[in-house]
Parts: sequence; structure tokens; C-alpha cells
Amino acid sequence: MAKGRNNLLGVGGQRRKLSRADQRGDGPAGRADRLAAAEQKQELLRRMRERALHNPDAEASHSEATRDEGGARD
Repeated sequence: MAKGRNNLLGVGGQRRKLSRADQRGDGPAGRADRLAAAEQKQELLRRMRERALHNPDAEASHSEATRDEGGARD
């Protein structure tokens, strides 16, 4: 082991070199993951807008409550 202690050949590890795109995760699955995340975000925004339309009083009362709390600190 004395001669080859600095040589890691045969120890294991990476089988092939990874391209920069593969290291970043820009492979074919990376684009699909980004599209799926964008779709989830759009769905979440749509549901939040629907809730805001169905409960306009909840948003108004929340803004009034935060104003009241801010005034009570004086």
C-alpha cells in the first residue's frame, strides 16, 4: 500500500465524467421538474384567488386587525 497510497484507482466512485448540465440537473428530467413545479404554483395561485373571491370579508377583516394591532403598540 505504500507505493499506491495516493492513487485512488480501484477504490470506487464515479463511473463516468458528468457534464456540467448533468451536474446542475439540467438533464431531460430537470426541465420536466421545473414545468411540474410551475404548474403546481399556478394551481395554488388559482385556488388562493378563488378563496379570496368567495371570502372578501376575511381579507378585509385581516387588514383591519393588523392595523388595530399596530395602533395598540403606541
